[in-house]
Amino acid sequence: MEVKEVTLRGKAISKAIADDEPASSLLKLLNDLKTGMKPSEDILRQTRIGVTVNRLRTHKDPTVSRLAHELVTRWKEEVNREKKKLGAGSQKASNGNASPAPASGTQSPAPVKVRKHNVPPESRNHKTDKVDWHVTGNDTRDNCVRLMYDGMAHMTDELPDDVLAVARDVEAAAYANFDKSTNDAYKTKLRSLFQNLKNKSNPDLRKRVLSGEITPKRFVTMTHDELKSAERRAEDERLEKENMNNAMVAQIEKSISKEFVCGKCKQKQVSYSQAQTRSADEPMTTFCECMNCGNRWKFS
Repeated sequence: MEVKEVTLRGKAISKAIADDEPASSLLKLLNDLKTGMKPSEDILRQTRIGVTVNRLRTHKDPTVSRLAHELVTRWKEEVNREKKKLGAGSQKASNGNASPAPASGTQSPAPVKVRKHNVPPESRNHKTDKVDWHVTGNDTRDNCVRLMYDGMAHMTDELPDDVLAVARDVEAAAYANFDKSTNDAYKTKLRSLFQNLKNKSNPDLRKRVLSGEITPKRFVTMTHDELKSAERRAEDERLEKENMNNAMVAQIEKSISKEFVCGKCKQKQVSYSQAQTRSADEPMTTFCECMNCGNRWKFS
């Protein structure tokens, strides 16, 4: 299977995810890749098929999830095996001219983490990444794709093409969820998702969406509480419990008497309680409340 064919199947998978197509469609595409594609580092890099298939590892259908996991794992293993073979061949070709091992007692330099993108993560957006976000042919939808891109590119080092692919899937899922309409509810939802993606106190949300742990279809239907970070939810639960405990204070027990008459509605449905509000040799104060109209009064 050539690069072009693999790319086409990757696009078909992304479309199937966005349109919530049945698992059988995804299984056919995955099996085509399993039998027809010979994985190589070059193909995986050019087509980004590994990123696309990786999103299916959290699919609701266990068969799709299992096959996606199997494919991604096998591709990684085969590429790593090929790299080792090439490395061994290069070592033999050097015919003993390899660099000498570091002297005993010296420390090898720590490996440097190679970033995928050269723009500082905190500065990334559609302008710095120079992406073409006009992908749907509809101005409103394209602007929403741009909004999703800016939300997910912020504070990440993922490649622009990968971020744009997820942004497109999220917008497509939202468009489908609102009956293929760009109404106010659609625009309000995407603006809300953007704010949550940019939330400094919830960086895990952005990572989970980009990795495919949260699928586009799930993301666009999440409630305000579901979008919160685990820490924020725990804090909210703690405050709610604390407020409930504070509210559960002992209440003064009130008696209901037919002897008292409400001066407002003239009904004999009056609850009352008594308390010593003055000195001990003074009579107690009686507090009354009409259960019919809510009128309140007191007397000694």
